[in-house]
Amino acid sequence: MLITSPRFHYQLTPIAGVAVIERRPIHDQRGFFERVFCANELIEFTHGKPIVQINHTFTKQCGTVRGLHFQYPPAAEIKFVSCIRGELFDVAVDIRANSPTFLHWHGEYLTANNYKMLVIPEGFAHGFQALSDDCELLYMNTAYYTPELEFGFNPNDKAIGIDWPLAITDLSPRDAAHAPLDSQFFGIRL
Repeated sequence: MLITSPRFHYQLTPIAGVAVIERRPIHDQRGFFERVFCANELIEFTHGKPIVQINHTFTKQCGTVRGLHFQYPPAAEIKFVSCIRGELFDVAVDIRANSPTFLHWHGEYLTANNYKMLVIPEGFAHGFQALSDDCELLYMNTAYYTPELEFGFNPNDKAIGIDWPLAITDLSPRDAAHAPLDSQFFGIRL
């Protein structure tokens, strides 16, 4: 389903809550102006929660994967993810307990030129793969980073089965060390 507002197009995905928002910049001879975020126009995705943190990631090497990361409640967060330089493959994995799409994932190509933003709701793990060198990502969060509530999954976990576009060339030791999911993981309750 496609929804349009003055500054944004919204495309819902097969996984409830995950959406792709295309920003609609205004171009002229000088360049462009774009609204990256508007609380009024995006309230259906924030559910009225404020953006409390904006993070900027720089990844040097094409093929590098960061993630899959999430925070347990009460620090579960909604993320709005954009690529501001280069290109990447951004992934949201449903880890909501009792969800009909539990452990299903959705991936979206985000580039500096396609003006797309992936909305990742609470109850999802997030990761991305850089598809170009010197890739930069900007993401806005509705919860503060809380190290004691952070957890993650190995991005190569067969139980999730993400089809990364490229062979993984670099992965942090922490992300590589996550144990495979087992039958004892039933998801998180929000």
